[in-house]
Amino acid sequence: MKATPYNQKTIDEFHAKKGRGVGPFGDHVLLMTAKGAKSGEAITTPLVCGREGEDCIVVGSKGGAPTHPTWLGNIKANPEVEVEVPTDGGTEKFKARAHVVDDRAERDRLYAEMTKIWPPFADYQKRTDRLIPVVRLERHQ
Repeated sequence: MKATPYNQKTIDEFHAKKGRGVGPFGDHVLLMTAKGAKSGEAITTPLVCGREGEDCIVVGSKGGAPTHPTWLGNIKANPEVEVEVPTDGGTEKFKARAHVVDDRAERDRLYAEMTKIWPPFADYQKRTDRLIPVVRLERHQ
């Protein structure tokens, strides 16, 4: 499955700049490749990210749309993903297991942290009745 034109532009910029200074996201973007729930194809999505220890944190905001992003359904069906993140010397790829943070207090804490990285997340939550999910990408050791 082909990425949207906007996502492909961001993916290309991520690779060209080795994950640094990407669009409005700066150094806080990763590429997550998940298997499509229906297609079974590898689909790469650029996402604003935070870090907590070895894990990466991402948000299923879809800009505050009333529905979840497609990638959320993909990781629920196929939680094993590949993540590419910026490092001091370039980028690093690793395998991870994605899971939606179910504990509400933990979700709220992480969402608040992610809002510090990407302030529009606060507005996105106000635009929708759905609780925007937070996803932890746990690195495989």
